[in-house]
Amino acid sequence: MLKKFAVGLFALSAFSAVLPVQAEEPMVVNVARLSLDVANKIAMGAIEACREKGIPISVTVVDRNGIVQAQLRDTIAPPVSLSISQKKAYTAVMFNVKGSQLGDRAKSPLQTMGEGLAFMAGSTPIEAGGKMYGAVGVSGAPDGMDDEACAIQGVGKVIEDLEMM
Repeated sequence: MLKKFAVGLFALSAFSAVLPVQAEEPMVVNVARLSLDVANKIAMGAIEACREKGIPISVTVVDRNGIVQAQLRDTIAPPVSLSISQKKAYTAVMFNVKGSQLGDRAKSPLQTMGEGLAFMAGSTPIEAGGKMYGAVGVSGAPDGMDDEACAIQGVGKVIEDLEMM
């Protein structure tokens, strides 16, 4: 009986040795995040870009989860522009596209279901080196495309450094 058990145990161990080894799923996930300094540099870059056009704006930088990381309102930017910039940034990161690409969704059921969404021009995702970092939203210009241009210029202040990461 003991001999049969030993033979069976040997056969089982030999069989398991030839099975392909499967890698275990990692226990943690590494997520690329912007530092506070980089988020502030993006925000100030957007404000400076719009100042050059004579437009006082508000800007919000969100992380990849849509959580505010930096938020600024230029001295005489309309107070309402602050919350609008946040909604624009949140929407851009949730859909991973510029706000100007979301206009057709404004008439969809998403507009009524998604609290905190703004399907309009004025935002851009922050992507570099194959990584999604977040998004930036801008509000205050008479035209959303001006807001979006300032958001893009803000990201432009750090994009080369992010590409190297």
